[in-house]
Amino acid sequence: MPPSLEITQGAATEEELAALIAVISDAYTTEAADAVADEPSVSAWTRTQRPLRRPLRRDIPWGRYSG
Repeated sequence: MPPSLEITQGAATEEELAALIAVISDAYTTEAADAVADEPSVSAWTRTQRPLRRPLRRDIPWGRYSG
């Protein structure tokens, strides 16, 4: 979404508004270009590692000890 500008007080001249728009547009473009997330690096250890086992289900009875 592009930035929007609203003057709430005072009376700006056309030159002041043009300068303000130029500065805000440049700052917005620079920030949008720098706002790139780095891709997480995956190590060989992480790729070959087995996933953690699921927790034991305590609601299932086990063998003769089911009561």
